[in-house]
Amino acid sequence: MSRNYKFHNPEGLYFVSFAVVEWLDVFTRNQYKDILIDSLSFCQTNKGMEIVAWCIMTNYVHLVFRSVQGEKRERLLGDFKRFTSKEIVKAIQKNPKESRKEFLLEQFKKAVTKVSNVKSYQFWRHDNKPIELWSNKVIQEKINYVHSNPVEAGLVYKAEDYVYSRAKDYAGEEGLLKNILVFENYD
Repeated sequence: MSRNYKFHNPEGLYFVSFAVVEWLDVFTRNQYKDILIDSLSFCQTNKGMEIVAWCIMTNYVHLVFRSVQGEKRERLLGDFKRFTSKEIVKAIQKNPKESRKEFLLEQFKKAVTKVSNVKSYQFWRHDNKPIELWSNKVIQEKINYVHSNPVEAGLVYKAEDYVYSRAKDYAGEEGLLKNILVFENYD
């Protein structure tokens, strides 16, 4: 991982995106998205991940987060990606209704040849670049950007109608993740 892909400020709030290899549309099934939700919830409760915004699209995830228990963000994000990668691949393998099973597993296997740190299946791309959010204006812009993805993709008319994002919480309703802070002011 190059220096450009590191988290430099230990107290900073960061935006990060990560995508499935070959931009494969894996998260068209709620079962796979729920694995991500459960893992984010675990990271909140057990690893000190404070999530300000999130959105799961068909082939990528956006997060605005920080670590409040001193856990290094690289490690926190790496653990999250490693765990979800294995769990989603297992879920695909075991899903009798997954019509794309062979195709997806073949693509994940093929992606292994392009990286040296994975043995059997490469699920996530390695090109996520964390961006530190340094002002209230930039934080609010990034939150709006994250939550507008489903609207831009034509999945919903209003951001808060998309179940697999944090927009519902910002609209005063309860979203899928609990214990989550609504951004007010981080300066």
